Amino acid sequence: MDAFKTIAHASEEEFVINRSRFIGRCFPIKTEEEALAHLAAIRKQHYDATHNCYAYRVGTRGETARFSDDGEPSGTAGMPMMEVLTANGVTNVLCIVTRYFGGILLGAGGLVRAYSRGAAEAVRAADVLHYVPGTALEFSVDYARYGAVEAFVRANAQVDRLDFAEAVHLRVLVEDSAAAGFSAEIVERTDGRAAPVSCGGGYLIRPEAPKS
Repeated sequence: MDAFKTIAHASEEEFVINRSRFIGRCFPIKTEEEALAHLAAIRKQHYDATHNCYAYRVGTRGETARFSDDGEPSGTAGMPMMEVLTANGVTNVLCIVTRYFGGILLGAGGLVRAYSRGAAEAVRAADVLHYVPGTALEFSVDYARYGAVEAFVRANAQVDRLDFAEAVHLRVLVEDSAAAGFSAEIVERTDGRAAPVSCGGGYLIRPEAPKS
C-alpha cells in the first residue's frame, strides 16, 4: 500500500480577472470514468462558457493523468492546473476551471496565472487529506478495564469499529511502526486481559495541517 494525498470533498471557488469570470472546482474521484462523468456534467451545466479546462490524476501514485486547454492557447490552462495538483501532491482528484470570456485578452502569462489560481483555490477549499498505510488490530476488553484504555486508544489510533456487547470489541488502525508498541501498551493497561491481534491493514486518514 502506498501513502497518498487526496481531497476530502468537492469544492467551488469563483473570481473575476479583467471581466473574465473564472470558476474553479475540484471533485474527489476514484476512476477515470468518474472524472469524465463530472466533466460531462459541468460542460452541460456551463454549455455557454467559453472554456472548461481540466486536469485530473487517478491512482495512489497518479498513474493516470490527463489535462486539456479546451481551446485556450496551448500550455496556458490544463498544464498549469496539472502542475498545481502535482505541487500539492494530490491524486484521485479532478480539477475543472470554467471561463466566461469578458472581452479583454489576458495574454499567455495572464492565462497561466488565472488557471493556476483557479486550481489552487479549488484544491485549498476541498481540504487535503493524507492517507497513511497502517496495521489493523482487533481486541476485546471488559467494561471494567475499558476506561483504562479508551483515552489512549483515541489518542493513538484510528477507531474503525467499536461494538458494545458482552465486552467492548474494537478494531483500530495504527501506523505500521507503532503497532508493536500500541499492542504492548494495551496488554499492560488491561493487566494482560486484552491482547490486540493483527487483522490486515488499511489507511489512516489525517487532515493536512494548515499552511502558514
